[in-house]
Amino acid sequence: MGQLLSTKNHDRDAVGMLYVYPVISRRAGGVSVGINLNPNNACNWLCAYCQVPGLKRGVAPEIDLALLHDELTHLLSEIISGDFMRQRVPESCRRLCDVAISGNGEPTSCRQFDAVVQTIVNVMGSFQLTVPLRLISNGSYVHREHVQSGLRLMAAHHGEVWVKVDSATDAGILRMNGVALDVDRLRQQVESVADVCPLWIQSCMLSWDGRPPSDCEVVAYLDLLKGLRSDQVSVRGVLLYGLARPSLQDQAAHLSALGAEWMNQMAESIRQIGFEVKLSL
Repeated sequence: MGQLLSTKNHDRDAVGMLYVYPVISRRAGGVSVGINLNPNNACNWLCAYCQVPGLKRGVAPEIDLALLHDELTHLLSEIISGDFMRQRVPESCRRLCDVAISGNGEPTSCRQFDAVVQTIVNVMGSFQLTVPLRLISNGSYVHREHVQSGLRLMAAHHGEVWVKVDSATDAGILRMNGVALDVDRLRQQVESVADVCPLWIQSCMLSWDGRPPSDCEVVAYLDLLKGLRSDQVSVRGVLLYGLARPSLQDQAAHLSALGAEWMNQMAESIRQIGFEVKLSL
């Protein structure tokens, strides 16, 4: 029997597969079947809080679609009809909550993204699954046609996208996400997703050198949300979360979790704008 899964351990090699891995997701609320399109640990962003070892700049490699199909079929069979839940999952979490395209880098950097989505949809259909198909993304490739095509297919099959927005200042984005990206472009990425697929904003909040985000950072973040709300951009809500697992990046020594009081106050400020908030401490 393998190691019992927990929210503290998101080991991509938990079942010895290349692309498919199970985790217990705090935000999704049960067992999430992850699809890792970046087994090369390559991403175009380098987020300070990332738990991927050996993270490097780059894009997803070519995907073996047949292997992805077989791995996903096998794991879903074990979860739905086998002993996986009893042997590997705490009793309180024994529900399949989603299939999530996520992993060790930005999944939409995959040139076969639309074919990957089609493969996943086909396998989920063979099990008659109606759980959400989720994409966790930084949004940087969403303007590309093969990504837009994949997002439209997701939208037709219980799909939704969680788009990363950790800061709404140029300096904050550079520090948190390791990329030079202006806020206007960040907003455009959010809108490009919202136009074709249901969308949640996901935001990681943390202390840097023992200090919470500055008042300037908080105001800019809330102003971004207010702008999306007033312009009626179709955002379902905000997934607000803190540090649960240690960063494996060079910035790790600077990072620590924010207290529950600060996080709850931020969640309430977002709710006052009119968005639903799901808070994970």
